[in-house]
Amino acid sequence: MLDINHSPEFLKKIEKIKNNALKEKIKKQIAKIIEFPEIGKPMRYSRKGTRELHIRPFRISYAYLKGNNKIVFLDLYHKDEQ
Repeated sequence: MLDINHSPEFLKKIEKIKNNALKEKIKKQIAKIIEFPEIGKPMRYSRKGTRELHIRPFRISYAYLKGNNKIVFLDLYHKDEQ
């Protein structure tokens, strides 16, 4: 079974989103990540070992630890904050 964790800030950032349609899109993408953990784009250089999934205008950053069968949701940020 897949173990799922998140950083404390991750849920706070989702709650701050006022647009309910966008919030639902993000929740659907999180469910998709849980179902298919390797769906996100693998990052390189200093962010190696993490993946990102784009949900306009945000990105979900997460780490999929295949050996431990674990997903850690790291951050939800606006694309312009990159």
